[in-house]
Formats: sequence, C-alpha cells, structure tokens
Amino acid sequence: DAESLVRLPDGSWLVGFEREHRIQRHLRLDGPALPFAAPAGLAASPANGGLESLALLGDGRLLAIAEAPGTRAWIGRDGAWEEREYRSAPGMLPVDATALPDGGALVLERDFSLLGGFVARVAFIPDPTAAVLGGETWLDLPPDAPGENWEGIAAARTREGALVVIVSDDNQSPFQSSLFAAFRLD
Repeated sequence: DAESLVRLPDGSWLVGFEREHRIQRHLRLDGPALPFAAPAGLAASPANGGLESLALLGDGRLLAIAEAPGTRAWIGRDGAWEEREYRSAPGMLPVDATALPDGGALVLERDFSLLGGFVARVAFIPDPTAAVLGGETWLDLPPDAPGENWEGIAAARTREGALVVIVSDDNQSPFQSSLFAAFRLD
C-alpha cells in the first residue's frame, strides 16, 4: 500500500508504505527495493495510519508525516530521524506534503464523512523543522476546488512563479473523479 513518494537529489526514489509500515529506496522506480531506515515507532502506527507524506526540504532533510489522529512527524537525513508533532486542523488528517521552492512546506489535509463528503485544506508551514508542526490554511477545498478525495500535492518553480498542484484519487469508484488542480503562488 504505497502512499508517499519523493525523489532524492541523486535521482533515486523513496516510497513510503502503510499497513506494512516501511520506507523503500529505489534507484529506478521500476527497479528493486533497497532498505532505507524508517523512523523509530513508525511500525507501531495504526494499519491505515502510516506514512502518507514524504517531502524533500530545501536543506536536504526529509519531512515524513503519518496519517493518524495525534499525528507524529519526523525530520531526517540519511536514515537518522528526529520525531516531531504534527497538528492538523480539527477532524483533518495529513495525506501529503511538499516543500516550497522558497522555503517552508505545504501539507494537504483531508476528512471524509458520509453526509459531508470530502473536505480538504492545504496548510502552510513556515518552518517544517520546528518541534511542533502546524500551519495556517492556504486553501480550503471546496470552495477553492471541487470536494474530492485529494491525496497528493507537489510544488515547483516555473518561469511564471511557484506552482502548486494537487491530485485526487477516484479509488476506482464511479462516484469519484481523478482530478488535477494547479494554483500559482504570487
């Protein structure tokens, strides 16, 4: 159950998994898995509360966040991790993160209820290395985008400025859609 993905400066990839909580390193995405040290305590996470977020920060460290109430996060380099606390908005769980080109990070948080459907927010974290991580709302979904199962976020610098892209997962359901939404940072 692969849930998170990040490309490292050397071109290799890290893939975070839940249920059987672990991180695997791949020199190529279609190549064999190599061991990579996961944060201490990750294996004790709930089955559906594993490593949803992996982001490469501007200083070369990794930000990892689990999807579980009272969420734990970690900052690490070369398999050495320091634990942090991540505080999401009430009722929300973190489902992905990305570093911003000019510093800081964005975390995509989501909630679902049968009556309310999907809601999500993108939170801005000015210092993703702080002891307690939490951010102010940068986007609310909806109304800034349709109410869907938003699960992925990425950011990049373009000629027009910084671009943030989010993606939804249709879970192979006719009642959901796979969508991309792009937002330009000014």
